[in-house]
Amino acid sequence: MIEIRNYERQDAPVTWDLKFQTIRNINIRDYSAEHVAAWAPANIDADAWLKRVNEMKPFIAEINGQVVGFADLQKDGYIDHFFCHADYQGIGVGRALMAHIFAVGSEKGVSHYYSAVSITARPFFERFGFRVVKEQQMEVNGLLLSNFLMEKLVSQ
Repeated sequence: MIEIRNYERQDAPVTWDLKFQTIRNINIRDYSAEHVAAWAPANIDADAWLKRVNEMKPFIAEINGQVVGFADLQKDGYIDHFFCHADYQGIGVGRALMAHIFAVGSEKGVSHYYSAVSITARPFFERFGFRVVKEQQMEVNGLLLSNFLMEKLVSQ
């Protein structure tokens, strides 16, 4: 059973590792080795990640106490991070996180969700009603990576 809970400070290292492993093992299908190395560098500044994830306050998905995904929702409807563990793809982790995001967003009156979505994640976001606003290039550690600005409008 997938459980969703709020982020706790001690989740910082496991969220980085999950992001790193997912980019290196899943996103490699759609990006070059050079791109994934820039996006998920082997040497991370742990203090910088701690600061970022503490500010982001993601939701944590767990199965039997193991962190298998995380995603956030900012006040303005922006989803900054959305990652499912490389070994737990296709079993409902992303679906559970997205349902939680929509439930929290509904409670907070969010009517516009948006995110910079990887090539890999685009079909997943489309299944939840997001549409591509534009294809874009984002600079990540000195390299340009292609992704999509996607949005979902919700009538309230």
